[in-house]
Amino acid sequence: MMSANIMKSIAKFGFKDLFMPFSKKEQYDVVVIGGGATGSGIALDATLRGFKVLLIEKNDFSEGSSSRSTKLVHGGVRYLEEAIKHFDKDQYHLVKEGLRERKRVLNNASHLAHPITLLTPLYSWFEVPYIYLGLILYDIISGKYRIGKSSIVAKDRVVKLNPSIKKDGLKLAVKYYDGAFNDARMNIALVQSAEQEGAIVKNYTEFKSFIFDNDKIVGVKMHDRIKNKEEKIYAKHFINATGVFSDNIRKMADKNIKNILRPSSGIHIVVDKKFIPSGDGLMIPKTKDGRVLFMLPYLDKCLIGTTDNESKVKEHPKVNEEDIEYLLEHINRYFDVNITKKDILCSFCGLRPLVDLNHDKKSAKLVREHIIEELECGLTTIVGGKWTTYRSMAEEVVSMLTDKPCKTIKYKLVGSHKKISFKDLTNYEIDNKTSERIIKLYGDNGIKIALLAKNEVGYQFLSDKYHILKAELLYTIRYEYVKKPLDFIVRRANLGLIDKKESIKILQKVNDILANELKYSAKFSQSLYSESITLLKRGF
Repeated sequence: MMSANIMKSIAKFGFKDLFMPFSKKEQYDVVVIGGGATGSGIALDATLRGFKVLLIEKNDFSEGSSSRSTKLVHGGVRYLEEAIKHFDKDQYHLVKEGLRERKRVLNNASHLAHPITLLTPLYSWFEVPYIYLGLILYDIISGKYRIGKSSIVAKDRVVKLNPSIKKDGLKLAVKYYDGAFNDARMNIALVQSAEQEGAIVKNYTEFKSFIFDNDKIVGVKMHDRIKNKEEKIYAKHFINATGVFSDNIRKMADKNIKNILRPSSGIHIVVDKKFIPSGDGLMIPKTKDGRVLFMLPYLDKCLIGTTDNESKVKEHPKVNEEDIEYLLEHINRYFDVNITKKDILCSFCGLRPLVDLNHDKKSAKLVREHIIEELECGLTTIVGGKWTTYRSMAEEVVSMLTDKPCKTIKYKLVGSHKKISFKDLTNYEIDNKTSERIIKLYGDNGIKIALLAKNEVGYQFLSDKYHILKAELLYTIRYEYVKKPLDFIVRRANLGLIDKKESIKILQKVNDILANELKYSAKFSQSLYSESITLLKRGF
């Protein structure tokens, strides 16, 4: 579904003329600024439709909000409630679009996304018909894209599945289905897919400024932050997909325009899986400020989140104590065994790029809808939305550039082309536990890791506790754009998202191998270590 809000600052200016001859300076059809979910999705879609694309990202791919989500692919139960309460057609269509796109994510990235069962414990009989009927409607709206049927779960069954859940006053639970996925790995699969189809992709490449000719943008100046090298790139079309930083980029194109974003911070904490032993997720429908909270199985741990507070734009937003206490307060209302700060293995904070054209609303009430803006100077900006709808957002933007049909609806992302099993990796002498981990994170590219281990570096573990192979690090350096230690520890191997202590423990080994493989100087390598240890210790 097309966005319900398309904001056009100025009429279009010839986007359809894809085959207009390049000037001598033009090197690309499209430059995409921002390598998160939206920018990477646009780069893939545009490349598949015949454009010559450059994707640039200031930091690592998915280093910002795109690796700090609640890890759900969903239509949005909360938005459905708002749609019904206020007869809001836009929110209804947003839910319907999300449910359709949810199914496409599950199909196109099958090694990274899967259905998940969610239970909502209810402590009042008055809540039962209201919430259950809402979930039945959620199923109905899903139509052919439904992935499971909502049902009522008796109290005894709820307690058996979750022994530590608060039993006093518990009436029953309702069960429904949504999707879960690995956001950081999904972002990398998108980037790899775009590159495989012909896009040029560059992380640690900072956009510095636009190059103008007669008030039209004709190029960008950018800075390679690893090589400390400046470069100018010329192109026909320029797309700003920088999330919470979008207003900064817009004002570099036109200093007189107004902000269109109100960033919101959300934190997550990770605890031991004993707090969610059944493998089902828990959805807590109401907090004191109207939020929905989740407890979800994630990488053999339990993920809890999220908060929603207005925030300033920051490159590395910090987890604060107030937000942690907020989560613990609400979660402990539903458990007989208290979760304390000592139980927290890791925490992280992300910023949501919420569209704000109505400054009277609180951030928690803003719809996760997107808008597209075209400036007369030639910059197109897309902001808002959520991970679930990244593909349809990309389709909408690229369809403004060409009449060629979109090819991403059934496009299988890198890693999901062939289903591999433990047997495929045990042929390379990799044990089952290690095989399970590699398959979940890398899909059919796990074979490349197995080959590296067998033929080049052996079966050394960087982390015995989590069965992380040295060969895995080498694979990500060579094929997944790893340039700094936390690129691997946090966003490729995902260890930094579930266990801070173990991440600190392996940091030096990862840093040394990285420096050797990429021929970094001792001084630069030490600076990377210092930067990484600071981020790991403070929470990111």
